[in-house]
Amino acid sequence: MRIPTLSLILWSLLAPMISGAQENPVRVEGYLYLDHSPVSLKIQNGKILEINRLTEIPDGFPEVYIAPGFIDNQVNGYAGVSFALGGSDLTTEGVTKATRALWKEGVTTYLPTLTTNSREILLKNFRILAAAMENKEIRGSIPGFHLEGPFISPEDGYRGAHPAEHVRLPDWNELREYQQAAGGKILQLTLAPEVEGALALMDSCRENHILVALGHHNAPAAIITAAIDRGARIATHLGNGAANTINRHRNPFWPQLADERLMISIIADGFHLLPEQIRVFTKVKGTGGTILTSDVTGFAGLPPGEFVTSEGITIELTPEGMLRYPGQNVLYGSASPLSKGVGHVMKVTGCSLADAVQMASTNPARLYGLDDRGEIAPGKRADLVIFTLENFHVSVQHTIVAGETVYRAEP
Repeated sequence: MRIPTLSLILWSLLAPMISGAQENPVRVEGYLYLDHSPVSLKIQNGKILEINRLTEIPDGFPEVYIAPGFIDNQVNGYAGVSFALGGSDLTTEGVTKATRALWKEGVTTYLPTLTTNSREILLKNFRILAAAMENKEIRGSIPGFHLEGPFISPEDGYRGAHPAEHVRLPDWNELREYQQAAGGKILQLTLAPEVEGALALMDSCRENHILVALGHHNAPAAIITAAIDRGARIATHLGNGAANTINRHRNPFWPQLADERLMISIIADGFHLLPEQIRVFTKVKGTGGTILTSDVTGFAGLPPGEFVTSEGITIELTPEGMLRYPGQNVLYGSASPLSKGVGHVMKVTGCSLADAVQMASTNPARLYGLDDRGEIAPGKRADLVIFTLENFHVSVQHTIVAGETVYRAEP
């Protein structure tokens, strides 16, 4: 029996076969992201069965790359839906809407991220997100959540855009309430290690399998080392969430870069970090120690224009993807999906596509123990992004989650 081929030409014929139950295997063809070699993948029942390397390129072979789906560990919202704020738009339907929009950018797995807010809003939003995880339409794209705050530095600059009135000291009983509301699915907590009670809270997190990240902090080197000794695994969006003016010698960047035990995440959207910062950070940590993140807000995925936030602030989303206060170069947040970060990190560092995908997919899968994804290998879940790459621009053509087509570009 001939197995149908996934290509732009035959897509309309193939889509019904992939979207339904896969009793019969399906073949996906393209150029493997690792070495640009032509391959044919066989998929059945949501998993990759075989990877066959082709010695000859047949006529009509699709001019696309195949990579493991991107994994974004910091998504505050998308497509007009906010996970972090207290608006009425956060519903199961809203989470599904955001997930579908992220699929269009090749993101097959992500951590909805809640930021510093009142206890009531955090409990409410975690309950909604936990309920949304049960929705089969999401197809397992949400393995858990990221809580960024409220246990962060109250200092201006290091606090970032987090509201000062809701920043508070670490409290395990409070965090345990959030974990219960989240159905035990808080995978990562970002905190400031220097605030009172933070190190003790880290001990409780480690004992309860919550990964700790360092972020929005001004901790001295000794405290950073103590935090890493207690199990801190990653620095959240290094280079951001810091004051504009810092001491050139004693600042939180150097000790986090210097300790090989600590991974970093970076926002490679072309706005949050300068090219030379990205080059230095990735050189120091290496491909294996760096994770690309988006830190997108609910304004990401919307058309360019001006919007009014829930606080009544007017902001602008430019055609280039910068989210800023109108007429200024002051960022309001991030609006560029992870797919842009893959292309941008290649552009500014000269790294290979394989390295960029490792930072956007393989590394976060390993960090969060998502052993069934993040790689293209037999037995792995068939989470795939199929795209063209031109002038460092990733253009997603098809996205597959657990063997099912969830997005296809118009012909």
